[in-house]
Amino acid sequence: MNTPPPAAERRRSRRASALKTRTYDESALDGLFEDHLESSRKRNRTLEERQKETKTEAMIALSLGFPIDALLDSELAAGVLSSPGEQNDYVVVRNHILARWRANVRSWLFKSQIRETVHSDYDHLISAAYDFLSEQGYINFGVSHAIHSHFPDVHECGSVIIVGAGLAGLAAARQLLGFGFKVLVLEGRDRPGGRVYTSKIGTIGNFAVVDLGGSVITGIHANPLGVLARQLGIPLHKIRDSCPLYSPNGRVVDEKLDTEVNSVFNKLLEKATEARKALGESGEGISLGSAIEKLRKLYSVARSEDERELLDWHLANLEYANAGCLSDLSLAHWDQDDPFEMDGDHCFLAGGNWRLINALCEDVPILYRKTVTRIQYGDSGVEMVVAGGQVFRADMVLCTVPLGVLKNESIKFDPELPSQKLGAINRLGFGLLNKVAMLFPYVFWGEELDTFGCLNKDREKRGEFFLFYCYHTVSGGALLTALVAGKAALTFELTDPVALLHNVLGVLRGIYRPRGIEVPDPIQTICTKWGGDPLCHGSYSHIRVGSSGRDYDILAESVSGSLFFAGEATNRHYPATMHGAFLSGLREASRILHTWQSRKSDKNEPKKPLQKSLRFCSDILTDLFREPDLAFGNFLFISDPSTADDPKATGLMSIEFGKNVNQDTVQSLQLSDRCNQPLHLYVILSREQALQVQLVNGDFRSKLSLICNKFGLKLMGYNSTCTLFSSLIIEISRARKSRNKLCRFMRHITN
Repeated sequence: MNTPPPAAERRRSRRASALKTRTYDESALDGLFEDHLESSRKRNRTLEERQKETKTEAMIALSLGFPIDALLDSELAAGVLSSPGEQNDYVVVRNHILARWRANVRSWLFKSQIRETVHSDYDHLISAAYDFLSEQGYINFGVSHAIHSHFPDVHECGSVIIVGAGLAGLAAARQLLGFGFKVLVLEGRDRPGGRVYTSKIGTIGNFAVVDLGGSVITGIHANPLGVLARQLGIPLHKIRDSCPLYSPNGRVVDEKLDTEVNSVFNKLLEKATEARKALGESGEGISLGSAIEKLRKLYSVARSEDERELLDWHLANLEYANAGCLSDLSLAHWDQDDPFEMDGDHCFLAGGNWRLINALCEDVPILYRKTVTRIQYGDSGVEMVVAGGQVFRADMVLCTVPLGVLKNESIKFDPELPSQKLGAINRLGFGLLNKVAMLFPYVFWGEELDTFGCLNKDREKRGEFFLFYCYHTVSGGALLTALVAGKAALTFELTDPVALLHNVLGVLRGIYRPRGIEVPDPIQTICTKWGGDPLCHGSYSHIRVGSSGRDYDILAESVSGSLFFAGEATNRHYPATMHGAFLSGLREASRILHTWQSRKSDKNEPKKPLQKSLRFCSDILTDLFREPDLAFGNFLFISDPSTADDPKATGLMSIEFGKNVNQDTVQSLQLSDRCNQPLHLYVILSREQALQVQLVNGDFRSKLSLICNKFGLKLMGYNSTCTLFSSLIIEISRARKSRNKLCRFMRHITN
């Protein structure tokens, strides 16, 4: 989220003094960068001005995770320096490039633009820094039209199949398409996004949207999701710090007591940190929960019932941040990613995170309801088998499924994954966070609040409805979401939704009725159950007792140069976050590119048997379209006859350009130079969609607009179609042959 990220800092409560209500001002951020950009363009700057600019650019680079005056390990590994003496100059150039693109993330940054402001003596450093930053996804990434316009028309690199259309898979897919790879995404669900899921809620005339999975953009300053929002012009709403807490009896928690217990909570975490330092390796088998409880008893704190309930709320908040019970978290390593936490406000995205997912999907070939059950990998390529037996082949595969799927062994790997990777999968924790989303007729909790909390008398239920998110500012309706963390999230999955709704409404009415505020019945509610979802088996990862941050790195390692892994659980610095998943996709796209380049440079690379399969596929494609299932004008559609009764069944459509096609349409598709002879492009779509195209009243352009604009599908050439969809083509051919044999047999016995 894809993973619901923490709403609170792990070491302290975010419930500081209330701030003035405001929406996060993206234009102000653009203005700040633009001011810096204009100053960098000035000629004949003084030494003082240049020093000030260099310092500003260094701070921007620092906010993006780069050291001010040093190189990343990945830069050293990439060999960006020809001699150690160039490091200082390289760092200045690198920081300048980062600042220039961040000044306008909606545009493509060219090397020539950097040369306008950097002396020609440093041209080799410009090339080294620019190429590194581009390939690693630090610049020129995202969803703006300018970025997409630089995707190559011809895919000269190899073929990659990506398993999973979550943030990691989509980020990788777009990067790889930009690098020139042939890409196909296989998604088990009937929608993209994975654990980032925005749903409609309500009734006709009273709809809102709710993020049932990943919902909060945590730390906006260097966050790539913030970049996507800026590119799309989507406003962000800063989550305000005011978060009143209510006792089980409905009273507001005493401010003095709140401050005291908050201090106790932070002190316990500090003492736990001191304890693990003193214990050293002997503390590896101790949980954070047991350490905190022993320290609480040792220092005799939080002894009264009120103090205990309040401390339990903070502990529930900590379990929410880690998607796991404190009894499971490793004392030694639970917070290993804290030094890398993104700075800046935590924000909601107006209209829901589906807006980012939808933009990332544009022009990315995705097949839905394709649950991968087997991955075979090796030097000669990869082969994926999906539920139902369909087979897909490519040069490489990127697996982005959640850690819970790997733990559940839902995918069989052939050969088996290395023992080191299997150990990391087993050691890392994968916990739960659940939600109850409620749309009400009106806002009764107060327009000024984004969050409020409720204490629980029962320690075992301290995470049950402990925190409420108020989404009325961004969802389009009076939407309230109750969070369920820790042990309560586990029992939540086994409880009847009617009982859950009754319980959460009881909590809300216990808070507001004493204040003379009536809580109405909700218009509609949705209860999540991520643990029971077979395509994730949980919410997001954490470091369990016996594990460490090293296990994230092990999970991220590629195997045999053909099998790669991405997802939040492969990102040591940003696990359990949406941006961590996204960044892991960019990382693996770069790794796949370098692997491919290395493979191509090896002159002794064996010829792949995959090519023979593709030639076979090419031979039968033309024959299939001689007998289409649907034929209307320039459009032909074929599908598997065994799925004729399924409107959602996938098929292949051929579209002919150059025959009775308006030349304005041809020119708008930039095909004018190629249409002296008929040109065929192909698109994957369902039988239902093909019938909708057939029923469109209008000319060729209207039908094409439905496919490309409304359906959001991408047209492909002959070679790409055969490369990415050979298994579908072969499957249709085999099914037709079986049908024809059956028909001949029936005619024979009838005669």
